[in-house]
Amino acid sequence: MLYCEKIIFSGHAIQRMFERKISREDIQAALADGEIIAEYPEDLPFPSLLVCGNPAGMPLHIVVAINHKNQSCYIITTYIPTADKWTDSFRTRRET
Repeated sequence: MLYCEKIIFSGHAIQRMFERKISREDIQAALADGEIIAEYPEDLPFPSLLVCGNPAGMPLHIVVAINHKNQSCYIITTYIPTADKWTDSFRTRRET
């Protein structure tokens, strides 16, 4: 679960959301109730996380960068994970 004072969508995220029919409400629900499944503390300009959520029964992954100074969350991209790349829970990447 993440607390975001403000959610900011990158142009790339908006494009992917449109292509994949993912709504802002889906993103908000996944951030509020989802689970952090990977952390990327060295990412710049802010550390980022991979969040797995399940809004409306749909698995959803969100890459989000966090500005901890003002609690802003920057949505980098989002996608619907597939079983060929992720385990049944969509929380662990399959070995290649």
